[in-house]
Amino acid sequence: MDAEGNVYVRTAAGDRAIGSWQAGTAEEGLHHFQRRYDDLVTEVELLEARLSGGMSDASHTKSSAARLRESLADAHVIGNLDALATRLDALIEQSSAKADEQKAAKAKAREEATTRKQALVAEAEDIANNSTQWKVAGDRLRDILTEWKTIRGVDRKTDTELWRRYAAARDGFSRRRGSHFAGLDQQRKQVQGIKEQLVTEAESLAESTDWQATANRLKQLMNDWKAAGRAPREAEEQLWKRFRAAQDTFFAHRSATFSERDAELKSNQTQKEALLAEAERIDPDSDLKGAQAAMRDVQARWDEIGRVPREAVAQLDRRLRAVEERVRVAADAEWRRGSVESNPLLAQMREQVAKAERQLERAKTQGDQRRIAEAEKALASKRQFLDLAEQAG
Repeated sequence: MDAEGNVYVRTAAGDRAIGSWQAGTAEEGLHHFQRRYDDLVTEVELLEARLSGGMSDASHTKSSAARLRESLADAHVIGNLDALATRLDALIEQSSAKADEQKAAKAKAREEATTRKQALVAEAEDIANNSTQWKVAGDRLRDILTEWKTIRGVDRKTDTELWRRYAAARDGFSRRRGSHFAGLDQQRKQVQGIKEQLVTEAESLAESTDWQATANRLKQLMNDWKAAGRAPREAEEQLWKRFRAAQDTFFAHRSATFSERDAELKSNQTQKEALLAEAERIDPDSDLKGAQAAMRDVQARWDEIGRVPREAVAQLDRRLRAVEERVRVAADAEWRRGSVESNPLLAQMREQVAKAERQLERAKTQGDQRRIAEAEKALASKRQFLDLAEQAG
């Protein structure tokens, strides 16, 4: 500071006037301009700290450092301006490099964000065009929107275009889904009409006693019900209750009737078993005519008793046929005996056998071996012819 109060700062380029001081002592004036230099240093330190800590935009730090560096040429401060200039030059270079890094990172992040949104759009468009899993697809479209909102950094133009594609896909899916359910509603209305007809027919058969034909028809109606599809939920439930009630009514009635019939058949089986026990005591060998009469009575009573359970029919019939066969065999044997006794040819042949027996006895009495041999041979021949005739009888 000179005698007139002019203040200078020394630099590598020489002394430079920075102002004048008239408000106090020279020492106070120098301190004043030194504090202003300290303020510049503090500002530089703050820029350096923010850059190294990654708390600022590097390009903004660069522009701030460049502004400070330019201001040093006419800064009204006292301090080591050359050193501060070197420090700012280094800061400008560091922030420039950092800005390039941040720019590259930002470009990469923008590219990645764009790629993510493009993938989401492609998925949404695929869902819109192809998916028929309506609930799952709708949920996924909502999830895509949630994820979309978390993605930042896409440039406005690209982001706007991608958003339009996503919105179009979402709207297209909504229209296709709405069309599907509208068609499904129409289809279910048609199914409702079909099932109403099935229910009406089932109810008309509920009181039928044509058991086999009706049961077969109800089974077919059930198959038709399953093949028809689903009616609207409320109508489906009401129609099913009616359909099921008609079936239950018929099958309950049939079951009750069959139970009653089964009891009757079982009673018939018991009666036939008792009748068989009686028939099996018939003895045609001791009294054929009585046995035949008793058999006729058994057969008549057998037919009067009626039907028995299916599983018992074969066994009962076998036992009855066994008794009938025993009586028939006895009758056939009796008839053959009567037929043989009345045959004159057989009587003549028996007489010849008796005569041959007498001749054999006389030959034995006389002791003539030749005549004995001849008599035995003649007797054997006549007996053979008699046996054959009686068997043919």
